[in-house]
Amino acid sequence: MATAFIKIAAIYLLIGISLGIYMGIVEEFEYTPVHAHINLLGWATTGLFGVIYHVLPEAGNSKLGKAHFWLHNIGSFLVLFGMILFVNGEEGLAFPVALTGALAVVAATLVFIVNLFKNAKETQPRRRQE
Repeated sequence: MATAFIKIAAIYLLIGISLGIYMGIVEEFEYTPVHAHINLLGWATTGLFGVIYHVLPEAGNSKLGKAHFWLHNIGSFLVLFGMILFVNGEEGLAFPVALTGALAVVAATLVFIVNLFKNAKETQPRRRQE
């Protein structure tokens, strides 16, 4: 799962940077909270999960690691989509979508923590191959 997390993080990075550049060009910044969450939930957090699962492959390769991947990414998408709906004036639909996503992200975080405590084993530092 390490590679999957890192690859999806790179996609979030591209989306976040593109949105930031677009907002700067058109000088309209109503999507700033969406931009910030794409970079935080998508690029930073997802990328860190990938690095952690690379260092702790027993956790990353477990069923909990896979569940964590899907819960986090589906939840993040729903949070971001809910935020977009809110900015576009669809408050009635935005709240349940964003709340569902936020609860999925919290569940994903709990799965991540359980996974670490259950499957993360002490590892020896990797030796550099010459």
